[in-house]
Amino acid sequence: MKQKSSDESGLIQSTPLYLLTTMILLAVLAVSVLIAVTFGTVKIPVSQVYQVIMHELFGAGSPDLGTGSVHDVIWLIRLPRLILAIAVGMGLSVCGVVMQAIVKNPLADPYILGVSSGASLGATVAIMLGVGAFLGAGSIGICAFVGAFGISLLVLLLSNVGGRSNSIKLLLAGMALSSVCSAFSSFVVYFANDKEGMQTLTYWLMGSLAGAKWQSLSFIFPIVLLSVLFFWTQYRSLNLMLLGDEVSITLGTDLHRRRQGYLLLTSLVIGFVVYASGMIGFVGLVVPHLVRMLFGTDHKKLLPLSALTGAIFLVWADVLCRVIIPNTELPIGILISMIGGPCFIFLMTHKKYGFGGGRS
Repeated sequence: MKQKSSDESGLIQSTPLYLLTTMILLAVLAVSVLIAVTFGTVKIPVSQVYQVIMHELFGAGSPDLGTGSVHDVIWLIRLPRLILAIAVGMGLSVCGVVMQAIVKNPLADPYILGVSSGASLGATVAIMLGVGAFLGAGSIGICAFVGAFGISLLVLLLSNVGGRSNSIKLLLAGMALSSVCSAFSSFVVYFANDKEGMQTLTYWLMGSLAGAKWQSLSFIFPIVLLSVLFFWTQYRSLNLMLLGDEVSITLGTDLHRRRQGYLLLTSLVIGFVVYASGMIGFVGLVVPHLVRMLFGTDHKKLLPLSALTGAIFLVWADVLCRVIIPNTELPIGILISMIGGPCFIFLMTHKKYGFGGGRS
């Protein structure tokens, strides 16, 4: 019996329509940033917002536009957090797609292999025990990054014990180490008995884009963008992963090393995302599902569309966080969980689709 191609399970199969959708999403992302930068707790005239941006980008207008509180709010607060929202949205969405291919599980998300628990443990020891205090204001994020990436390395080592790793062993190793990290985090919190530290930790675990700075964006955004482009070039290998190791070997491709390399790269990206924004869930789970329903499981289409959709989603989620409650900011992790949970349930109950199988 002839098997269906890996991209035949979506509702939209036309290549021209896919290209048109990509161009539309790029335009929507650009327009979203231009609109979103005008929103905030501080009321600033729209014309003044764009004057400041034009002055910073092209030197246009009065020199006074480069100083003052209005300039600082727009150029140093609003715009950096929107660029960070794009980076986080793209990173989480693409890493979600890759993780789902690595473990052959459509319910996987970027944090499934213990990355979130490792990041949480790193943040916990930084906040509750003062570890890494010499690193300054970024100590929490740096310790979280080290925890996330360190656990990923341990997952790889553990999954290779007793033979070569595969998707099942990776998943089991991630679950085991995740439980260990969660236990140690609870242990530290219990014995530290620091109420103020617990509040700080809780807020960090909710996620926030408020700490965005041009300095950190100068290396985080390029890393995320380059990783997206790299995974896009690997779409054939990701398609093969959906078929399983046995099938891929018969086709002349051994996915063992590629799977481990992809896991390390996704963990690196997630580590930087966690460093910059704390824990933000559901993006890497819901966005790939939505795009996969429309365009199928072919990663050549799935990766760029997921990246753009995730970026747009995070930009508008950040806007809602800033305006939904007057004079305060809602942690973005709370809002996304409130939106992502019901959306995911709806997607799961109203549409069935394939998750690979067939030609790449």
